[in-house]
Amino acid sequence: MQKTGHRSKAGVRGSKEGYRKGWDDGYHLGMCEAIVRRTPGYASPPKNLRVLYIPQGFESVDRGVIEGLSQTVSALIVGNAETMADQAREHAPDLVLVMNGLHVFPADHLEQVARIRAMGCRTAIWFADDPYFTVETAEIAPHYDWVFTHELSCADWYRSLGCANVHYLPLAASIACYRPAHIEPQYRSDVCFIGTAFPNRALFFDRMAEFLAGLRTVIIGGLWETRLANYSLLQDRIRPGFTSPDECAKYYAGAKIVLNLHRQTEEEKNTANLPGKSINPRTYEIAASGALQLTDIREDLPLYYAPGREIAVYSSPEEAQHKIRYYLNRESERRSMAWNALVRTRKEHTYAHRLDRLLRVVFGEA
Repeated sequence: MQKTGHRSKAGVRGSKEGYRKGWDDGYHLGMCEAIVRRTPGYASPPKNLRVLYIPQGFESVDRGVIEGLSQTVSALIVGNAETMADQAREHAPDLVLVMNGLHVFPADHLEQVARIRAMGCRTAIWFADDPYFTVETAEIAPHYDWVFTHELSCADWYRSLGCANVHYLPLAASIACYRPAHIEPQYRSDVCFIGTAFPNRALFFDRMAEFLAGLRTVIIGGLWETRLANYSLLQDRIRPGFTSPDECAKYYAGAKIVLNLHRQTEEEKNTANLPGKSINPRTYEIAASGALQLTDIREDLPLYYAPGREIAVYSSPEEAQHKIRYYLNRESERRSMAWNALVRTRKEHTYAHRLDRLLRVVFGEA
């Protein structure tokens, strides 16, 4: 009979395992914190400019742009689409920057842009939803002085529509929101994916369902219950509905591996049938969170991250499954890649870096 006060062998093993896990987590976060301190982000003095920014309603992107403009210009006014012409008249900005111009914008959006231009204000739009709504952006783009698109395939197309000043400008990460952090147990996972169940994603996860059911998997987003044939296998791992950027950041920081899978571009409103060549904002946000990212490949990915050194890539569900197994069993290699991506993101891929480039283009310094 075991004596009172003596710990069981299972208890000793549990204590050792808990100590090792705590030490490993502390080491990872300590390295991340050292990286954050060494890479504070954009450090140039702000330009003597007044900018009126009109948000789209993509919270993580809008927060990032506001964060970036706050660092790059001397005066920032955050307006709204319904009254942007009146706001331009009131504040006399050097630039009115509109994010995307879709979905939530009023019917008189383009009339307001014409009024703003008639005041002598520069106008620029940054499309962040290309190429999925080309039927609408074809109408919008020619009304602006400068057109910026995050999608490589769209730049020449906008020029073909008669837009004189078109520039490819990738998205980025808000490093105030997306950053490594100590995360509560409910946000921890082996594999995490956040996104809507577009048809290509549903097919991908159907082929991965049995494998992912054997891991601590978290899938967050809408339409999974109706589009995933193997929903029953993953039902207890799926959290439906919208998740705020702050919650997303916690799930990313708490995951060993974050999957990224771009949506298909064969969409009803992509009437120009343009391909998707550019990475989504999640690519930067995951990297900024200190987690290993496993992503499908788009053409411009190597311009921003080095596959195999800063980010892991796959081209099929089978390859993704193999790499998940591989990296879950190689903690040192997994974390080293995550740290490399974190450094790259904070040095090069913040919204302040992007807005600095945009302003240089508009005001003739590029």
